[in-house]
Amino acid sequence: MPGTSRARANNQRVLSVIMGGGAGTRLYPLTRERSKPAVPLAGKYRLVDIPISNCLNSGLRRVYVLTQFNSASLHRHIAQSYLLDHFGGGFVQILAAEQTPTTQSWYQGTADAVRKNLQHLLSHDFDHVLILSGDQLYRMDFRLLIEQHVDTGADLTVATLAIGREAAPALGIMQLGQGNRVARFVEKPQDPQLLDSLCLEAAAAAALGLATGGRERFLASMGIYVFRRQVLLDLLDNTLTDFGKHIIPGAIDSHRVHAFVFDGYWEDIGTIRSFFEANLDTTRELPQFDFFNMAAPIFTHPRFLPASKINGAQIDHAVISDGCIINPSRISHSLIGIRSIVGAGSTLHRVVSFGGDYYESDASIREAAARGWPRIGIGENTHISNAIIDKNARIGSHVVISPQGKPENFDHDLYCIRDGIVVIPKNGVIPDGTRL
Repeated sequence: MPGTSRARANNQRVLSVIMGGGAGTRLYPLTRERSKPAVPLAGKYRLVDIPISNCLNSGLRRVYVLTQFNSASLHRHIAQSYLLDHFGGGFVQILAAEQTPTTQSWYQGTADAVRKNLQHLLSHDFDHVLILSGDQLYRMDFRLLIEQHVDTGADLTVATLAIGREAAPALGIMQLGQGNRVARFVEKPQDPQLLDSLCLEAAAAAALGLATGGRERFLASMGIYVFRRQVLLDLLDNTLTDFGKHIIPGAIDSHRVHAFVFDGYWEDIGTIRSFFEANLDTTRELPQFDFFNMAAPIFTHPRFLPASKINGAQIDHAVISDGCIINPSRISHSLIGIRSIVGAGSTLHRVVSFGGDYYESDASIREAAARGWPRIGIGENTHISNAIIDKNARIGSHVVISPQGKPENFDHDLYCIRDGIVVIPKNGVIPDGTRL
């Protein structure tokens, strides 16, 4: 990621804050036992690896991650993954929700989370604060964002992305004035007439270097903000709880709020469907997000696993992670997570498997068999399509798993269906011969 010397110097005066405290209810049951940023991604990563890696690749080495719900696995992952040089002054550190003499409540929103951690942030010397979401898939050089923020003299800069009308009601939509200054900001506009008034005009799109292809385009907030230090303190000197709903719309008239226009791939992993499709996209020959880009690599926990073993399987457009054992089977348009075991004769089509946290011992396999459980992994002659298999799931032999003929959303003791995708929960057990 290239950057100017001025931008690099400014980076030494930037503190990064990643919002990792959301409950992630729309990703349930993947968030039943973990926070949303801790959900596995692309076979061997977790969602939180994306913003942390973007920070490190941009030369930002002072990073706080704010956590709250189901945070144990997220804390463990960050502690094991991001051990920065003690002599360089960098860190990736957890700030967990806590009770203090001045507050007894949980985080009430993104702004409230930052407000309740100001005592920790202000112990550092910085000029600007970069605030990020912990559950988005994108690759951005934050040096360019910070350089524009400094050059324009902005009090607050909001990263924006051009989107279509169908996605606009779920995001904060902006209208720009002269010099990319934000003139209007509407959080999740539902009224069609209001949306019409926020539509990006063709001439404005051309001036921003955006190719619309004749389609309607709206500028949406990416949930990425840069604040000047004192401006952040001033805007949080109240009881307002959310940046998108309260802080930014209220700051437009009183402060210099600018937009940074990002023209690249960005996906808000907000639903089971968007999560499923984003993972399957990595199996394409030219995925929209390229994990093979070593100019800006995505970092994660080093596990030192053996290479995967393929015993005669037919594999078509699939990603096979480290430490897997794939017996003669058919795998197509699927993502196979770490330590996965796939039995002979099985067929997997459009499957996202998280794999396992460990390899079972012979004693563990015998103990499971005594309880009528299969071993961790996928058994023999099992057929799975359009499904997410969470960590450590035990799926037996001669099993059929498919959402075909079932409701879009459905709860069962053994599985859930969300957005037309079957989800086998973490540590789930599907006995031999089961047909879902």
